[in-house]
Amino acid sequence: MNTPQTVGLAEADAPIYAGLVEERGDVLTETRRTAEQTLREAGRTLDFGLTAADAG
Repeated sequence: MNTPQTVGLAEADAPIYAGLVEERGDVLTETRRTAEQTLREAGRTLDFGLTAADAG
């Protein structure tokens, strides 16, 4: 989780935030990635294979 991150505009303006990201990892980015992965997995899991013709 403590992977090196590139410095974004917000981090350049907020050295305290940049220090925390460097020390603890970018929790917001990791959370976003996990949420996106969960949505993709849920989409695959809940895909019942119905087409428009089957639904009508």
